[in-house]
Amino acid sequence: MNASLTVAGLGPGAWNRVEPTTQQLLLDDVNVVIVRTLQHPAAAELARHRPVTTCDDLYLSIQTFDDVYEAISKRVLASAQQAPTVYAVPGSPLVGEFAVRHVRDAAAAAGIECRVIPGESFLDALLAAIGYDPLDRGLRLLNGHELPSPLVIDSPTVIAHLDQPVVLADALAALQRIMPEQTRATVVVDVGGDEQRLVEGALEEIDPALAGLRTSLFIDAQPGGLVGVVQTMWRLRHECPWDRRQTHDSLVKNLVEECYELIEAIAANGDGTQYGAVEDELGDVLLQILFHAAIARQEGAFDIEDVAENLRQKLVRRHPHVFGTVEADTAEEVKANWEQIKRAEKPTAAASVLDGVPIGMPGLERAAKLQRRAAEVGFDWPEVTGVIDKLREEIGELEQALGDRVEDEIGDLLFTVVNLSRHLAVDPEVALRGTIGRFIKRFRAMEVMGPLQSLTASELDQRWEKVKSDE
Repeated sequence: MNASLTVAGLGPGAWNRVEPTTQQLLLDDVNVVIVRTLQHPAAAELARHRPVTTCDDLYLSIQTFDDVYEAISKRVLASAQQAPTVYAVPGSPLVGEFAVRHVRDAAAAAGIECRVIPGESFLDALLAAIGYDPLDRGLRLLNGHELPSPLVIDSPTVIAHLDQPVVLADALAALQRIMPEQTRATVVVDVGGDEQRLVEGALEEIDPALAGLRTSLFIDAQPGGLVGVVQTMWRLRHECPWDRRQTHDSLVKNLVEECYELIEAIAANGDGTQYGAVEDELGDVLLQILFHAAIARQEGAFDIEDVAENLRQKLVRRHPHVFGTVEADTAEEVKANWEQIKRAEKPTAAASVLDGVPIGMPGLERAAKLQRRAAEVGFDWPEVTGVIDKLREEIGELEQALGDRVEDEIGDLLFTVVNLSRHLAVDPEVALRGTIGRFIKRFRAMEVMGPLQSLTASELDQRWEKVKSDE
């Protein structure tokens, strides 16, 4: 006997919505009928008219969906090799029925022809219920069990497979993170069934208990999240007098200030309790990036999509140990590969290892980076003691230069301190910020103890020592 296998759709609801030719096929006693689940009106009614095999037991006994789909395909294929078999699924076999792909692949591997009979999908029924034509402004279809990250809602969107309250709750929470408050959505319950109903409300008001095997959510709102802020920035660039007047040059100081405010927020988040401030300052830095991209877009140079794609390519190119075949087992090997690839990307006739260190960096950070570059080619003290000796030498030269060339000697001294910091694995910028923070705290504590203006130098020193000892 030649193996015979057909995959047929049961439509979104009751038996009377199943195509007549499909009904005849399913009722023909010559065929063995396997239904993916009996938790569907048409499948349940079919089971009252003839014997069927269900795969519900596989969902109960197997942990992962992929393993369930594999088990379904084995069951269906084994049946098809013994007798003509029809595998019947809710809706259409070609929309949201992931096990069908496994069945078709297994049939092809076994040399068995697999015929697919489409049916009315849940999507057809949902679009009819809400009255939306997907060719109007497009349609995004998402699986509630596997929402993408980042979640982008930039067109009318259907989120399906909201079969459990926790799945619907997670989907609602994800949408609330990126959409404006009071954004409304429509939950379609019992899609295509006799008890189909539409429940509309704000995202924060929708009840997760509406979840079910045939529940989907439809949202058609102004974009939020990343897409929303890009569009908001573009509108500001066109409609706000202040935003229209800005240039790349005029915004530089804002970018620098926002970066330092972000650094301050990160430093304050040392105990992990101040993430709100970090989030806020990251947004301010992102605003500067979007602003510069909007200006460039207006000038026809590039836009934020070009920036993002250029970055994506750079990340892939500079991480061959992740996206290629290069091996790098330590952070040091990764960094060495990064620098080598970076230098190869921008070859020059007389390339220096010091090239590419921005002149606009803060002095301490720039000194540290230049020293690290020089150390890569061996221009460095082998031991920290050599740096300490150099520090003593610079202090002596400073003493001799008092009144003459002091600025140069101070610069040499600071440069050597940075070198010492690097040898001791201390970030000089972080160390200095810590000292500044302690100074501010101690000085304010001195002020709390009473006015400082009338105190002598000795009394000020005593108060300083008292504050330090109290710590």
